Amino acid sequence: MVTFDNIEFRQHPNGEGSHGLIFFPGGYGLSLIRFKHPYSTRYSSYTDDNTWEVAILKGTKEQWEICYDTEITNDVLGHQTKEDINRIIKHVQRLYNDENN
Repeated sequence: MVTFDNIEFRQHPNGEGSHGLIFFPGGYGLSLIRFKHPYSTRYSSYTDDNTWEVAILKGTKEQWEICYDTEITNDVLGHQTKEDINRIIKHVQRLYNDENN
């Protein structure tokens, strides 16, 4: 099973943080970001090295959009720990299986 540890992270395009993308066979994926003043902490300084913002994606690594209509969430999820992200990954993989069974 895919976990947080399987995600490859690169420097965020703004140069101040990290960004990871992972996609699953059904066209769903996750975007994880961590940098100073992300969406979920826009009114305070980023101080927690152990949390990430997570967006559910629909598409491919080359062309994707944030998906705001899943049973997981209708927005970006802020302050997600590695354990939270592993639960989200499991849920996204189940979404794909549910749609194709």
